[in-house]
Amino acid sequence: MGLYERIVNGEEKISLVGLGYVGMPIAVAFSRKVKVVGFDLNAKKIELYKSGIDPTNEVGNEVIKNCAVEFTTDETKLREAKFHIVAVPTPVNDDHTPDLSPVEGASTILGRNLTKGSIVVYESTVYPGVTEDVCVPILERESGLKCGVDFKVGYSPERINPGDKVHRLETIVKIVSGMDEETLDEVAKVYELVVDAGVHRAESIKVAEAAKVIENSQRDINIAFMNELSIIFNKMGIDTQSVLRAAGTKWNFLKFYPGLVGGHCIGVDPYYLTYKAEQLGYHSQIILSGRRINDDMGKYVAESVVKSLIKADVAIKQAKVAILGFTFKENCPDTRNTKIIDIYNELKEYGITATVADPAADADEAQRLYGMEFVDISAVRDCDAVILAVAHEEFKDLKQADFDKMFKAGPNSTKVLADIKGLLCRKEYEQAGYNYWRL
Repeated sequence: MGLYERIVNGEEKISLVGLGYVGMPIAVAFSRKVKVVGFDLNAKKIELYKSGIDPTNEVGNEVIKNCAVEFTTDETKLREAKFHIVAVPTPVNDDHTPDLSPVEGASTILGRNLTKGSIVVYESTVYPGVTEDVCVPILERESGLKCGVDFKVGYSPERINPGDKVHRLETIVKIVSGMDEETLDEVAKVYELVVDAGVHRAESIKVAEAAKVIENSQRDINIAFMNELSIIFNKMGIDTQSVLRAAGTKWNFLKFYPGLVGGHCIGVDPYYLTYKAEQLGYHSQIILSGRRINDDMGKYVAESVVKSLIKADVAIKQAKVAILGFTFKENCPDTRNTKIIDIYNELKEYGITATVADPAADADEAQRLYGMEFVDISAVRDCDAVILAVAHEEFKDLKQADFDKMFKAGPNSTKVLADIKGLLCRKEYEQAGYNYWRL
């Protein structure tokens, strides 16, 4: 009887190492079918899960409360499992080189609790070779076991889209890979328990690693192209969204839009690929060019708002500016690697300390990471400029009358409204006399 059969029969458990926006939904999904141990070093997070609270909003409090995951900070509980899934973040350092410390740390913890006959599957986004060349040696060193003899490894890149209630673990085809055919078959069958869309069996672990890292690199490049177009069209006095709507009527036009690229995937993964390429003697041209454009967009937005304030005859140092939204994407509480902070910091260079309102954001996290204090949106009043930065559902319902209350009394021509996501009807606000700008 194989490991898959023993898991299905309840004789063996699955473990999740890392219970963030990716790992926790995976643990919950598997717990509906098999026994699951959910491990994380963050004791506060584990206590929230045990209390039936979902701080990520990915599955909701009710689901967490009723799920069968054994949430724990006790690493020795990992010894009870034979199929381990590692889902920890893989960020970059300040110099844009890969920071593998989370995945190395997870491998160290898992390694000293690894038992014979186990399969370890990594989901963290990495450059090709990390699983076999970096993680396996750590697992072997800590466990005293031999990979390929005492345990096996695989790779199945995460594709969960935080805040997205449509594209979920169950509905997205899952790439799976293994160090040999037997491992691949076991890994595929285990994931098929929860992935209704099915799995794609990659030819090797390195192929699966490469597939993941180019998915987000491709998206990053396309968004960078849109951002560059936005800069060009703004100089021409042409509305970018109108251009994209017109071009989008062609059947093969790719429908990307300009915007800020933050978070832990699109703005990070390309650096993993270019880092490995440089190790092999190739300096990326297209990928890094796209990264430079996207990394500078927060500064560009802030500068555009300042120019609009100047045109409105508003004294810059006395200007009162509010930013609506701070998370890295809509309908998600995660503020890590948000590019809104670039807008905030650039405005400070001009002597403007913006007020920030975000009803969806994790306020404790924002305070810890950025020293940021949020205000309630009802407190956004007497502004010279309002930047609608994130497309939260709460903001989509805002009407012109709501924005009117946010500004100082006076002619609409002095009211600067920057609509980064293009949520509002440009014609409506321009006809009302607003000083309206968007990417």
